Amino acid sequence: MVRDFISLADLSGEEILALIALADDLKRQQRDERSHRWLAGKTLALIFEKPSLRTRVTFQLAMYQLGGFSVLIDTQLGKRESVADVARNLE
Repeated sequence: MVRDFISLADLSGEEILALIALADDLKRQQRDERSHRWLAGKTLALIFEKPSLRTRVTFQLAMYQLGGFSVLIDTQLGKRESVADVARNLE
């Protein structure tokens, strides 16, 4: 079952340990130069309220390393475009 990840409080201790084990395995594969494409075919839309170089770059690199694609949405939500309009376009 696929769920949205909002907060660690929404996960059981067992699920948190499984996530940590998965992250450890993916890091090991990357270090050993073994290809993994966990997010192949997936796109992440990045929307930042304030400029955030480190966060933007780390998310973009992570998506690339996991086989996905990221799109930086450079708009002021609720000013030029409504939140509902942006959400419909990202859907």
